[in-house]
Amino acid sequence: MSVFANYARYYNLLYQDKDYAGEVQFIHKLLQNFAPDTQSILELGCGTGRHAALLAELGYEVYGVDFSADMLEQAEKSLVNLDPAVASKLKFARADMRTVRLDRQFDAIISLFHVISYQTTNQDLQAAFATAKAHLKPGGVLIFDCWYGPAVLSDRPTVRVKRLEDEEILVTRIAEPVMYPNNNLVDVKYQVFIKNKSNGTVEELQEIHKMRYLFKPEIDVFLSQNQIELLAFKEWLTDKDPGFETWGVYFIGKSIS
Repeated sequence: MSVFANYARYYNLLYQDKDYAGEVQFIHKLLQNFAPDTQSILELGCGTGRHAALLAELGYEVYGVDFSADMLEQAEKSLVNLDPAVASKLKFARADMRTVRLDRQFDAIISLFHVISYQTTNQDLQAAFATAKAHLKPGGVLIFDCWYGPAVLSDRPTVRVKRLEDEEILVTRIAEPVMYPNNNLVDVKYQVFIKNKSNGTVEELQEIHKMRYLFKPEIDVFLSQNQIELLAFKEWLTDKDPGFETWGVYFIGKSIS
């Protein structure tokens, strides 16, 4: 996850059109349906803490972990802008989701924005699910989303350009994918150009995000190995049945011991 370090400063701008509020309401609905007594949530890969803050506003206690110190710095800074009662429900810590052990358990664990797809080997995935199992109370639920294999192979990733700006900077991001079909991987090569509006200088960042697209049968195996029962898998935000055009799928499982 260290690939995010270089542009953490620009992260919220790059994703300012992301419907965090809508996603949190969707998560809240899932929790009410599958684990209505949920009070405590562990977020694996919390980023700058925007999901966590909105969940705290709904009354949840949220513990967010992320590998990026830059992301967490933004998350911590955002606390001063929150109502103190909301801020008191939030805690952030730097940790690797594959190895972190907090010596406590939670009613629910969430891992959003395809964080699971950044676990690119079987060993990484097994470690991530073992972390989830170790931190789930009996009967607690795990909710995560990922790149869905059938859609990635039938609607293959293409070059994309995204442009955004605020009062200080203009950001242009070019994403060029390279697929490795025998490993179920996609390297997304990013070029990010940040123009300072006041003096015209341009900073260029280059990064590669290695992503794994996943299929239900392998998710079944990882969940079963960690004594987590699959309760549902649907299209993210729509609850439609996944198919060849469904890039984003969420899975929800319950700890059975």
